[in-house]
Amino acid sequence: MVTLLWPVMRKWLAIAAEQLNRWEANAVATTALPTDRPAPAVTVLTTVAHGGGLWLAIAAALATRPGRARRAARNGIIAVAVTSGSCHLIKRWLPRRRPAVDHLPARQALVLKPTSPAFPSAHSATAAAFTTAIACESPTAGLMVAPVAMAVAYSRIRTWAHWPSDVVAGALCGLGVGLTIRGLLRRPAATDSTPNHRFARG
Repeated sequence: MVTLLWPVMRKWLAIAAEQLNRWEANAVATTALPTDRPAPAVTVLTTVAHGGGLWLAIAAALATRPGRARRAARNGIIAVAVTSGSCHLIKRWLPRRRPAVDHLPARQALVLKPTSPAFPSAHSATAAAFTTAIACESPTAGLMVAPVAMAVAYSRIRTWAHWPSDVVAGALCGLGVGLTIRGLLRRPAATDSTPNHRFARG
């Protein structure tokens, strides 16, 4: 039954995505979102974050320190992997078109031109997932990484690689995955190793 209904569902999802595109295009047109070439730091950041490379590098640095930092790195890597896979599955289900702005200098500044469907933003999703996962284990590391994650999410809007709703949805998806990973990998409470002498007497 699902196999028979899937083509119809996919068609309706595509129609819904097009309607959302039109609505969001009108909304974005009323904002002051720049269309000129962004600062080099923006394009560099969005490039190194592609495929989760930025987060793997940060995780590698965290893993050099034992204890909470190393566990945070482990959780962050797992969160990035799960989120990346989830985003690619969603993109197959909901093939939303990206903003048709290849002529804008902001889009032309991208080193890696996006070709996959827009929804959700994998950049913002992996950024949120990584930050959430490590923050749950090491709040200090999370606070240090959070500004970088927010900058990555912003870079996808600034370069017109995504609609703003793609970025927001990606961030929410990443947040959910990060919290889930933390719950699944939470260490069990240490058991009391003190010998029980309840029955020691007589």
